[in-house]
Amino acid sequence: MKYPDAAAQLADYRRQIAAIREKMRATQAAAEPQEVSDYEFRTPEGPIRLSQLFGDHEYLIVIHNMGSSCPACTMWADGYNGIHHHVTTRAAFVVSSPEPPEVQRKFAASRGWKFPMISHAGNTFAADMGFRSSKGWRPGVSVFQRQGGKILRVSDTSFSPGDDFCTVYHLFDLLPGGAGDWFPKIQY
Repeated sequence: MKYPDAAAQLADYRRQIAAIREKMRATQAAAEPQEVSDYEFRTPEGPIRLSQLFGDHEYLIVIHNMGSSCPACTMWADGYNGIHHHVTTRAAFVVSSPEPPEVQRKFAASRGWKFPMISHAGNTFAADMGFRSSKGWRPGVSVFQRQGGKILRVSDTSFSPGDDFCTVYHLFDLLPGGAGDWFPKIQY
């Protein structure tokens, strides 16, 4: 297929994806929120509750990160470091992992991360949100809304290689061979 023809076909696929995204947003907006508990987390500064993580925001985005041993989670978090200051103009933002706060702090410093982190070690938060099972941890994101005295989960999704939350794979998709057998590493 000649380049102009392929470009036209790709543009059509992108329009179809955009239309599906609109349907997904509408479905998500129509979903009944799920009330959740005011979980307690650990930080280097001490305990903090889910309700406190909102700050002055109505919404809170919590990233479910598997920890410093996961190369993909580390790559995603490297990306958040560049965007979290944009995100926090609309919603509070925090990364949660099962590691103790001291481990989080040391690893975050080694990566240059500036976003806040919380530890869900010792509570059922990840499991209750669907990001831990008998098979282990799963990465993803949950979005919460503070409404009156309630905390509501309004959306969530899992992360996986090539998803909408990792630009690296989308850039690799533009290469003739795609990502191939590439997989992220903690250090290159």
